[in-house]
Amino acid sequence: MPHSGQLRNPVVLILAAVSALFFVLPLTGLVIRAPWSSMTSVITSSTSLDALWLTLLASLATTALALLFGFPLAMLQARGRFRGKALLRGLTTLPMVLPPVVGGIALLLAYGRRGLIGQPLGLSLPFTTAGVIVAEAFVAMPFFVITVESGLRSMNTRLEDAARNLGAGRLTVFRRITLPLIAPSLLAGGVLTWSRAVGEFGATITFAGNLPGVTQTAPLAIYISQSSGQLDQAIALSLVLVVVSLAVMIGTRDRSRGG
Repeated sequence: MPHSGQLRNPVVLILAAVSALFFVLPLTGLVIRAPWSSMTSVITSSTSLDALWLTLLASLATTALALLFGFPLAMLQARGRFRGKALLRGLTTLPMVLPPVVGGIALLLAYGRRGLIGQPLGLSLPFTTAGVIVAEAFVAMPFFVITVESGLRSMNTRLEDAARNLGAGRLTVFRRITLPLIAPSLLAGGVLTWSRAVGEFGATITFAGNLPGVTQTAPLAIYISQSSGQLDQAIALSLVLVVVSLAVMIGTRDRSRGG
C-alpha cells in the first residue's frame, strides 16, 4: 500500500528521527540537569508557589474569557456576511504573529492609565493581576477564535437546518446540534489558548511588569532566576510547566479523538 511504502522510506525515517530529536534533546537536558535532590524545596518556596499559582489563575481566566468572548467572534467570522469581514479576521488573528513585546506596547497605549480607553474610563490595568490576564488574553484568544471558526466552517449545517424544519428552537438547535458537533474544536481551542497563556512572557512583562506575587508568572520567574544565576529554580519551574503542559496536551488530544 502507498502509505506503508512511505513509512518504510529510509529518507523519511531518518528525517523524522532527526526532527524528533530536535524536540526531545532540550527536554532531556532539563531532566538531566534537574536538581532532583532539592526539587521539593525549590518548588515549594514562596516565590515559586506564588508564580505557579498566578500562572494557573491567569491562564484559566484567559481561557474562560476566550470561551465567553471568543466563541461569538468565531461564530460571526464563520457565518456572518458583512463588509470588512476579511479585515476583522486579520485584526483578530494579528496577535498570533506579532512580537509579544509589540502587543504589550499596544496594550499600554490602549488600556494604560493614559491610554485611549484607560484614561477616559480611569483604568489602571498595568502592573496588576488583571493586567496579566488582559495581556495573556490578547495574545492567546486568537488561537481559540481561529480554531473554533474552522470547526464551525467544516461542520454539517444541514443537521441544524433539519432540526429547525422539525420545529426546534434556536437554543435547542445550538445546545443539541451545534455544540456537540464542534465540541472537539472547542476543546482544542481551549487547550491552545491555555497553553499559550501559560507560556506568555513578552506582552505580560511589558504591560503588567514583573512584580512577585502580583504579576510575576512562572515564565517571568524562570527568566529572573536564570538571569540572576539561580539555575536550579529556573530548571525546576521549567520542568513543572513541561510536565503539566504535556499531561494536558496528551489527555485532551485523546478526548478530541474520541469526540
